[in-house]
Amino acid sequence: MFRRQFLTLALASIAAPSIGAPQPYGLAPGRSTITYTFVLNGNRVQGTVPITQADVTVDPTNLAASTADVTADVRAARTGLIFATEALKSASVLNAAEFPLARFRSTQVILGPGGRISDGAALRGDLTLRGVTRLIQFQAGLFRARGSSSNDFSALIVKLSSQINRRDFGAVGYPDLVEDIVGIDITAEISANG
Repeated sequence: MFRRQFLTLALASIAAPSIGAPQPYGLAPGRSTITYTFVLNGNRVQGTVPITQADVTVDPTNLAASTADVTADVRAARTGLIFATEALKSASVLNAAEFPLARFRSTQVILGPGGRISDGAALRGDLTLRGVTRLIQFQAGLFRARGSSSNDFSALIVKLSSQINRRDFGAVGYPDLVEDIVGIDITAEISANG
């Protein structure tokens, strides 16, 4: 379980030597996923895609310089409906056979008023899906584990949420059954490297 404490608030309470310079983080195996939602024939459907790699750097002295690079394997996408899952991976939607990986690389961290994540941060970057790259923006949050001390940032939770229009990426299949807007929610557990 994790406490909804934004990273910036905690960083403000620690001395610079506790973390120092930009800190790289890697993916905690098996604890990270992308959840997507879409409307199929008038019904909301939810599925998941596993995150295969996440490289995150947090700079406590300059949070706007922090970065994220997340890769997911769309061949392993799942919904609760076998036919919907197969249609999702088909050539006219995700085309998983030709483009097995989706990737998001951040280009900008947008902090809230006063330079704080807790005032409403966003993460802007390039999403590549089906070989098409588009700029998107996620609402973003960083959290630390419940019970951890105020200067323990060895393990963090990244939460990102956004919506995309699937047509922007050429995923145009089944237009009579599937609406264009797809919600994306990413939860990634990351651990400090070294």
